[in-house]
Amino acid sequence: MPDRLPGVPSGPPGLPELLDLDRRHVWHPYGPMPGTVPPLLVESASGVRLRLAREEHGRRELIDGMASWWSAVHGYGHPALDAAVTGQLRRMSHVMFGGLTHEPAIRLAERLVAVTPAPLRHVFLADSGSVSVEVALKMCLQFWRSAGRPEKRRLITWRGGYHGDTWHPMSVCDPDGGMHALWSGALPRQIFADVPPAGFEAPVEAAYAAGLRELIARHAHETAAVIVEPVVQNAGGMRFHSPGYLRVLREACDEHGVLLVFDEIATGFGRTGAFFAADHAGVAPDVMCVGKAMTGGYLSMAAALCTERVAAGISRGEVPVLAHGPTFMGNPLAAAVANASIDLLLGQDLVQRVRGIESALRAGLAPAAGLPGVRDVRVLGAIGVIQLDHPVDMAAATRAAVEAGVWLRPFGDLIYTMPPYVTDDDDLAAICAAMRKAAVAG
Repeated sequence: MPDRLPGVPSGPPGLPELLDLDRRHVWHPYGPMPGTVPPLLVESASGVRLRLAREEHGRRELIDGMASWWSAVHGYGHPALDAAVTGQLRRMSHVMFGGLTHEPAIRLAERLVAVTPAPLRHVFLADSGSVSVEVALKMCLQFWRSAGRPEKRRLITWRGGYHGDTWHPMSVCDPDGGMHALWSGALPRQIFADVPPAGFEAPVEAAYAAGLRELIARHAHETAAVIVEPVVQNAGGMRFHSPGYLRVLREACDEHGVLLVFDEIATGFGRTGAFFAADHAGVAPDVMCVGKAMTGGYLSMAAALCTERVAAGISRGEVPVLAHGPTFMGNPLAAAVANASIDLLLGQDLVQRVRGIESALRAGLAPAAGLPGVRDVRVLGAIGVIQLDHPVDMAAATRAAVEAGVWLRPFGDLIYTMPPYVTDDDDLAAICAAMRKAAVAG
């Protein structure tokens, strides 16, 4: 055999070689292959800052306004999280979860049951957020099959949502404006309500609420579950809606025998100003998905939690088990750091901390409302959004943010931030200034 593949350098590659290898071999998310826009090469991260391998647009260091797609809520290199991973690594990095168990996963399940709405009692640990949605939907489908109602296999959601890039989650993402319209002929055909009316503090619109109730009533005979992102539709458009619609869904699902699923992967663990977005409405779903911030961005792990009723229903069926078992389910390293992450969240006044971020974002983004091309500026919890009246020029907007010392990842017509919770006021002001510059450039 040859010592190396043709074209692969034998020694440590330099920066140009690394970026060339990246372009030729690495398929980045939502990008072509080979890549056409060179990514920035990060060599290290600490606190809320990303250290670049070389100066880019006059900057070597960037404030992370994205918290690594909303997961690194404690920043980078947090001592408690580092200690959790290294301590667990000395014991074991992984062990199969079929027929075996271990303390980190048991403790994590206990914590998740303690912090989520009371009826949720059982925890299925998954590899990622999208997989947890797959599991949640499988739970609902299998629940009704076990109850002798296999015809209840469709799903209801509202337009403008996003639930992941794997198969069943794609079917409940926005069918027209979302990134999964390509698969509309192949995906299961689900049932869509209109986008919920905008405004977290807006009153519930009676006509829209009546429409939700009617839709659920009309399709209850064939519907397994309603699934929504509570309070904030995230990657589908960063839209906020009244918590009152969650109460409408809970009441209608109970009345017509339909399960209710909340996708809290992005909204959970404090992002909206409550520990979970469902808390704003004071209602509990039958199944809840959590992820992202759960591990503080250190390792990939998510969970689908369900009520005793759902678990017992599945267990009474012809196949009395949930037929799902990822290889890395319950990974001890991820479970250990998730425990430490949740402990950090519980060890502070999280609501007050997020309120402080919200106030800083409101103050820093308010001037953007007067900029040309800006349609809307909105803030909720640790989420700040500038919506343009045209699609963002992503390259120009990103360049403007980097020149201002901030990493942002615009999409669609949006320039937004979901910063780490440890971001201080000066850095929040810098993020807002960079967003305003990106809005002008984009």
